[in-house]
Amino acid sequence: MEAVHGFDGHSFAVLLHIVLFAYWLGGDVGVYYASRYILKSDLGPEARAVSTKIMHGVDIAPRVSLVLILPSGVTLMAWGPLGDDFFVHGWLLALVWVASLAWLAVSVIDYRGGDTAIARLSQRADLLVRYALSAGLLAAGIYTMVATDPFGVDTNPKWLGAKVVAYALCIFCGVMIRRQLVPFGPAFGRLVTSGTTPEVERAILGSIRRCEPWVYGIWALVLLAAALGVIKPGSSAF
Repeated sequence: MEAVHGFDGHSFAVLLHIVLFAYWLGGDVGVYYASRYILKSDLGPEARAVSTKIMHGVDIAPRVSLVLILPSGVTLMAWGPLGDDFFVHGWLLALVWVASLAWLAVSVIDYRGGDTAIARLSQRADLLVRYALSAGLLAAGIYTMVATDPFGVDTNPKWLGAKVVAYALCIFCGVMIRRQLVPFGPAFGRLVTSGTTPEVERAILGSIRRCEPWVYGIWALVLLAAALGVIKPGSSAF
């Protein structure tokens, strides 16, 4: 893409990638911080309900960022200095964006929730995409790390394979967080409607505590992916 006033397609892709990284990690920290107040049994149900609303509202940033960082990363490679060696160009790059925006639409519908047929279908479709992507990207990343010239690339892109693996594991961690939060909704509903009980508090606390290792895993993996993208260890491209 031809540069205009020093700002070209690659520069835009870099900027988008950085913005998505910031909103992903920053939003995730915001969700985590709001969840601390949900655990405070000395707060009234109304205050804890407000914390839940804040947590849900902030969650849109990492949810969108997780989806869009994939096509932005592909664009970054396609429009980068080594783009000629990258096999995704033209209509394939456009297809990546179309598929990613479709996934984003499904994810946003799932985020908005509701007991409707489209919401239930979107939830199942979103989970299916996440399982498929985490498995497929994990396999592609491992192949890139172990093959001599993966996909015909001879610049030792093992750093890129490791970054793809980190992203795939982030998706998987997100799925596991959802699984651990399954008991949270009914328990919190009982808290709001009937007040606190030891059983309700245990269910809320246990659900959130079981999420924490997966949350910490996402933070570590996002930082690792960022470091790999900046340092590119072992790359023979100059």
